[in-house]
Amino acid sequence: MRNDYLYRLNKKYMATDFLPLNGTDYIEFYVGNAKQSALYYQHCFGFELVAYAGPETGVRDRASYVVQQHKIRLVLTSSLVPGSDINKHVDKHGDGVKVLALWVDDATRSFQETLLRGAVAVQEPKKLADEFGEVVVSSIQTYGDTVHTFVERKNYKGAFLPGYKAAKSQFKSTSVGLRHVDHCVGNVELGQMNKWVKFYEDVMGFKLLITFDDKDISTEYSALMSKVVSNGNGYVKFPINEPAQGKKKSQIEEYIDFYHGAGVQHIAVATDDILHTVSELRKRGVEFLHVPEVYYEDVMKRVGHINEDLEELKKLNILIDRDEEGYLLQIFSKPVQDRPTLFFEIIERNGAKSFGKGNFKALFESIEREQALRGNL
Repeated sequence: MRNDYLYRLNKKYMATDFLPLNGTDYIEFYVGNAKQSALYYQHCFGFELVAYAGPETGVRDRASYVVQQHKIRLVLTSSLVPGSDINKHVDKHGDGVKVLALWVDDATRSFQETLLRGAVAVQEPKKLADEFGEVVVSSIQTYGDTVHTFVERKNYKGAFLPGYKAAKSQFKSTSVGLRHVDHCVGNVELGQMNKWVKFYEDVMGFKLLITFDDKDISTEYSALMSKVVSNGNGYVKFPINEPAQGKKKSQIEEYIDFYHGAGVQHIAVATDDILHTVSELRKRGVEFLHVPEVYYEDVMKRVGHINEDLEELKKLNILIDRDEEGYLLQIFSKPVQDRPTLFFEIIERNGAKSFGKGNFKALFESIEREQALRGNL
């Protein structure tokens, strides 16, 4: 009966997207000290505090700070009680991403459709309400301990979600020009990449966008493989990485060792003016990976004309790449916590739809230099 229903369902929706996504709703981090983490993202990354939940709002077991910059919302959550799932997550992984929340028009249908296709339920559809309206949320499991939460907020006018109260930064937080989440990258264990690509294809209706093998992403010492999946409208893209055979430990293996399992490796956030954004981030103390000056000696032969001044890009150590659609500018932060796990990518797209394949070698050699300093190569 289940198979017959699935057949009819697939036939009915084969010409449509059964899981329409409007974009990333929020990304929730479980952290050791949410108050301090929120201040870090306000001061260093230019986010503004917009909402809070904790004892003052009737929440007794946790504190959560919501910071926002244009369309990017981060939730920083810490436990207030010992032995909680939040504490267990932080103890195992360190500060890391727990929830990749997706903005949908119908959280109930999104949950039901993905469950019919094999998703593991985390939270059945639940209606949350307060004086500003109602939100419906539901959640399913993805790689590692990471969760996808579907958020339906068309009937809500509050600051974030019911249970949260509007809040404001206690100092003037100035935007650095970040606009939206471009993509989120997951690291999985050896041999698990295709399993999770199939999950996104079969369970969530994503399409395989591009594949990188160990010939594309390798250095003298290490290699990795990656496949990028995207939803129907292209608003949500998830590259999935796994390690490949190499002479020494790859960055993916280092991540898995310190995160103790699969998880979100980096969050790529878009800007319309990367020169301004990176200049501001550097002033505020954000550290970035470094590529040597030799990278810039022949980069223009590879990428052709760009609108920016090469010397300005070189001064800020910003990378350049081109595909058939245009060019992109990108730079990668160092890990934003002591464990060599989560980091951020700042990206400006000038027509390009790709992910900087031409920069892979320089980027991963830069990561290997950091690994060597940590004694993990």
